[in-house]
Amino acid sequence: MNRTIHRNVLTLGLMAAVATAASAAYPEKTVNYIIPFGPGGESDISARLQEPVFKKLTGQSMAIQYKPGAGGAASWSQLNGMAPDGYTVMGSNLPHIVLQPLQKDVGYKTDDIRTLYWFHFTPDALLVHADSPIKTLADFVAAAKKSPGATTLSGSGTNSANHLAQQQFDKMAGIKTTYVPFGGTGPSNTALLGKQVAGSWGYSTIQIQLGAQVRCLGVALEKRHPKLPDCPTFKEQGFNLVGGAYRGVAVPKSTPADVQAKLADTLSKINTDPDFVKKMEDGGFALLNVGPAEMDKFQADIKARYEALAKEMGIAKK
Repeated sequence: MNRTIHRNVLTLGLMAAVATAASAAYPEKTVNYIIPFGPGGESDISARLQEPVFKKLTGQSMAIQYKPGAGGAASWSQLNGMAPDGYTVMGSNLPHIVLQPLQKDVGYKTDDIRTLYWFHFTPDALLVHADSPIKTLADFVAAAKKSPGATTLSGSGTNSANHLAQQQFDKMAGIKTTYVPFGGTGPSNTALLGKQVAGSWGYSTIQIQLGAQVRCLGVALEKRHPKLPDCPTFKEQGFNLVGGAYRGVAVPKSTPADVQAKLADTLSKINTDPDFVKKMEDGGFALLNVGPAEMDKFQADIKARYEALAKEMGIAKK
């Protein structure tokens, strides 16, 4: 019996040593980076900007794959069944991973998604056509108060970051506008440019893409975006609106702690790489650095905020 116990102890010790050595060498091969949406969106763009910096730092590639479905839920519901070895990572998005489980059973709960690092967000922005008689945010609020419900605003999807921004700003400004959801930023932009709507809830990235064709009335940042110096923040105009669509990187929950730590550290280094920072800012993204030390508080605060909004909007399941 003693020999058996001794042999088992040695075996377990050897397994632990091998696992520790493997973790220390991580990554030793290509990391599969799953984007839970189709190609071409902000999640894809930012992942493709991360990939060369990841390779520069680690010597290994990131193979970007697309697994769209159910607004990301099809992939997030499968995350914890994937190999927990650090070689499968997945894009994580807010408000998606909070709102989806509140609405219905989507195969996962918010706390099931182990996000290691939130690395950027696309700030919400209120846009109007360049020809619009509305020149300022004050003009917009005045017009909306004059004709409650008559001001139509396009946006990307129902119960999305755009929709949340519309709901929050209406409440802050004491106005009532009509949100018109579209199946993505592309068709929402088309409606704005075609003057089918009075304005649009989009992102800072859209203002950069559309340029002089649109006017930015406000952006949901603490301070003005360096590439949009003429777009005032909501805060400087008296409205405490800061936020947008957040993006991070998640792993299966049972991924070894030391592998999670190494990956989080690498993501942190990517976020301070000068070339990466410049490309992200040039595209209108706003960098964010929420790693392991800040994660619990950030997640708790933003989850509470989104849950309160979901209750107000009547989108939480009974």
